[in-house]
Amino acid sequence: MDTQATIQALLSQLNTVIVGKSAQIQDSVACLLAGGHLLIEDVPGVGKTTLAHALARSFGLAFARVQFTSDLMPSDLTGVAVYERGKEAFVFHPGPVFTQVLLADEINRASPRTQSALLEAMEEKQVSVEGETRALPDPFFVIATQNPHEQIGTFQLPESQLDRFLMRISLGYPDHASERALLAGQDRRAQLLRLPALLDAGALAALQRQVLAIHVAPALLDYVQALIAATRSGHWFVQGLSPRAGIALLRAARAQALMTGRNYAAPDDVQAILAQTIAHRLQPVASSGRGAVEQVRAMMEAVALP
Repeated sequence: MDTQATIQALLSQLNTVIVGKSAQIQDSVACLLAGGHLLIEDVPGVGKTTLAHALARSFGLAFARVQFTSDLMPSDLTGVAVYERGKEAFVFHPGPVFTQVLLADEINRASPRTQSALLEAMEEKQVSVEGETRALPDPFFVIATQNPHEQIGTFQLPESQLDRFLMRISLGYPDHASERALLAGQDRRAQLLRLPALLDAGALAALQRQVLAIHVAPALLDYVQALIAATRSGHWFVQGLSPRAGIALLRAARAQALMTGRNYAAPDDVQAILAQTIAHRLQPVASSGRGAVEQVRAMMEAVALP
């Protein structure tokens, strides 16, 4: 398998469906190559769900979609054991979480109780139902979409759940030329159905092993630790990054390096994915007057390169 040719084919195919968002598509592919879960936050109608569908089809993975609503129950995700008289036993009926790619659509429209039902699945790749632990398929990814918090009927995701997402991205409105192409082009749903699978679970696992093999020099580790220490200084954020977040940052940087064709990670890789990987885990100090993404970028400019 030619790694670079495969990655470029993936990016090219996704760019035919989500027009004018090449940077966000690159982040999405890097997130899945790093084995992480993806949160897409934006207003309705900009292509969040379409991107999730396109990623699943292009990676050749089993896909399930759940529309999160205020009355969605945890068992609607994980499944339930039902007594069957013919078998004189309880039989487990798996829920939609038993798939390789779960699209949690508008995740913040569900209650915190239902949101938390995903915590074990996202972190441990398993669910506990009726006192029994059941393994999820391998690989298992959650791609969640989220509406802005100020919209009616939304519940803010707890910090513990946000921390399980490797990356958070925002698509934003298309530029003029891209929107014209969308208006004049074919229906995106019909286009999705024709997308070929460019990978399968085995090929994806091979790429993920390559990500783990990307070399990280001691100087780059020093740089990552300096960034983590800056988040904990109290100057930029209310509370700093956890060690788990630092590990996630390195995984994302390794995936970025693989996508650029290198067998080692560089400061450019860390900087390219820094805001997407850590901003959703941090709250800026009140005096900054900036959002989390802008505060991360300001902090990055203040931390010396190795």
